[in-house]
Amino acid sequence: MTDAPAPAPVDAPPAVVEEPRRGIMATLWYGYARVTVALRWLIVVGWIAAGIAATLYLPPLQGTSNDLAALGANDDSFAAEQRSMELFGFPLLARSAIVQRNPDGLPALVQAEAVMRGVAVSQGKYPESNLLGAIPVPNAEGAFPEANEQNTTVVTYVFADPSLNFFEQTAAVEEFAEQQLKDPSDAYVGVTGSIPARAAQGWVLNSYVHIVEVVTVLAVLTIVALTFGSLVAPLLTLISVAAAVFVTLGVSGWAAQLLGVAIPADLRPLIVALLLGIVTDYCIFYLAGLRTRLREGHDRLEAARLATASFTPIVTVAGFTVAAGTASLLVAESPLFSGFGPALALTVLTGLVVAITLVPALIAIVGKGAFWPRTFVAEPAKVRERPSILTRAVANRASAFFLVLLTVAGLGVAAYQARHMELGLGFVQSLPENTSAHRAALAASEGFAPGIISPTEIVFEAPGIGEKADEVAQLGEALKARKGVAGVIGPGDLPAADDVGAFTAESGDAVRFLLILDSTPLEATAISTLADVKTALPLLASEAGLGEVTTHVGGDTALASGVIDDTGNDLLRIGLVALGVNLLLLIIFLRALVAPLYLLASSVLALGATLGLSVLFFQGFLGHDSHTFYVPFAGSVLLLSLGSDYNIFAVGHIWQEARKRSMKEALLVATPESTRAITSAGLALAASFGLLALVPLGPFHELGFLLGVGILIDVFVVRALLVPSLITLVGPVSSWPSGILQRERRSRRRKAHAVS
Repeated sequence: MTDAPAPAPVDAPPAVVEEPRRGIMATLWYGYARVTVALRWLIVVGWIAAGIAATLYLPPLQGTSNDLAALGANDDSFAAEQRSMELFGFPLLARSAIVQRNPDGLPALVQAEAVMRGVAVSQGKYPESNLLGAIPVPNAEGAFPEANEQNTTVVTYVFADPSLNFFEQTAAVEEFAEQQLKDPSDAYVGVTGSIPARAAQGWVLNSYVHIVEVVTVLAVLTIVALTFGSLVAPLLTLISVAAAVFVTLGVSGWAAQLLGVAIPADLRPLIVALLLGIVTDYCIFYLAGLRTRLREGHDRLEAARLATASFTPIVTVAGFTVAAGTASLLVAESPLFSGFGPALALTVLTGLVVAITLVPALIAIVGKGAFWPRTFVAEPAKVRERPSILTRAVANRASAFFLVLLTVAGLGVAAYQARHMELGLGFVQSLPENTSAHRAALAASEGFAPGIISPTEIVFEAPGIGEKADEVAQLGEALKARKGVAGVIGPGDLPAADDVGAFTAESGDAVRFLLILDSTPLEATAISTLADVKTALPLLASEAGLGEVTTHVGGDTALASGVIDDTGNDLLRIGLVALGVNLLLLIIFLRALVAPLYLLASSVLALGATLGLSVLFFQGFLGHDSHTFYVPFAGSVLLLSLGSDYNIFAVGHIWQEARKRSMKEALLVATPESTRAITSAGLALAASFGLLALVPLGPFHELGFLLGVGILIDVFVVRALLVPSLITLVGPVSSWPSGILQRERRSRRRKAHAVS
């Protein structure tokens, strides 16, 4: 039995730690590392200058101000509203509403004044207000018998100048309401509707975005500090992240302006969180590599070169994988997803360029100082490679089989819950309860029904239909009787509106109704109710004696329905492209087909489990009606791409070791180091995304939960247990059809046979 080699001394000459002979690609990457380290000061100064220039000279990232129209630019609901305008000469739907409510009773005089005020606005008697019209709807007895209350509430639908953005329209309506409703008896609650809600979301976002960014940076830097026991490593990370953020926000704003791409208003926090996460991840990988090389006894510059040469190809492929995955959103027909795609891809690419240039330059400058106050001494490799009980478990075929069954079963059960996921828009419902738009919506719902804040417009078009008063009245009663409908306003229900032809076209060839649902508009239940009503419209018209009619359905619920349908249509397209891109890059990087298939399958299973847990938490535990429609899809693309990112890092190290050792030995050697780095990186990324939930808006709560939990599942279940266990079970066949691992195994056997 031979004795184990003695540990190398701290001052061992370079020959002791000499790198093995490099292949062509390794030589090229080492050449890149030499250039980067040589130009380290120039690179640092260059990125600082780029960040300053981007901030000063490039346009800031701005969200679209009228993204309701962008969401449904090609939707049937907007076509219906346009046709209604052509038939009646003015709109019936308003996306802003003034709410007055006194639960003890609203005086008759106040209700009458609201009606007269609405007529005056429609007659143009307030030209300075930027309001084009108003339709007051009181819940007076007989006027709206289906209301929850009687004589307590007036909802006045207000039409603001559509050339104004959301903020300007909301301000115009609020200013008018505050000027006109000064008396306490007016019981003014606030302004609500989809436009004020979107404006309120913007105000909330602007109020919290910098707080969330600061908290997120502090959390991420704390994780880096604890990972390396260093006060300098977080500083290097902060410099890298700052350069990426300032450059990206400027470049994204410039690119959006140049390409005419609609950037969603909610995107800035997600961009910053993504940059924080991925740049921190790559900093952790480079710092881990530097630490390993320093422990091996290399000097500062050579340690930086070797760490850069080792990690840059992995980081580059990983970054391109995430960028290509997010860019798959470009194939969507939805303008919202089309805006997400290029913005997120550009974010990742900028973060990647920063990571592979600035981070190597910084670690070359500071060397051991990156880990201050810790110091390093050279230590034998076997001390660093000592596997844990868990590592030995995933490297053993029997225990690996058990772990695969356990993890697949657990993830599968969670993923099964995703079938219950419902989608909606829920602009008002996503707001904090203390916002004016939320309070006003709640008051209107209590006085009427939840659907009152965003009613649905239904237009029936047929020659002479306006003259068939009895038949039209019967149709209105049939609509009221539909399940999920709280009330209907149509011809004859509001005399003041009838006087100006609000419900019967002057030509007599069209009539229209306002449909108020008993569920919150823009969410799943309301969307389902409206779908049933739309299906029944031809039959209802026929049974009322109106014969064949042409119907047009508009409004926010109809818009939401169209958006959800478009999203569902985009799902298959985005999913196939995202899976294809991630699979292709894994195949290219690993030069194999078998391993990429089960690696991608593992990521998909983890994604399904994350979606299932989100359903259980938000729709089950919290009782939400639905998820914000874009959250599951944008989150899924990010999680799938980031999962492939970690696959490349973890499996890449195992692949390198498997060319020199048996598969079991490779797992025992490579898994501990990669798991430590991935765990730290995953915690940083989960914190970066999870802290989005600090923004008090529904979509950000959902995004924070989905991305934070998804990353943790990927790191602690998939990457730590499932993937290493699958590699153990599949073995060298994982490299098929290239046969790289099989050839290496045969070569080792021949060498062992020759020695014996």
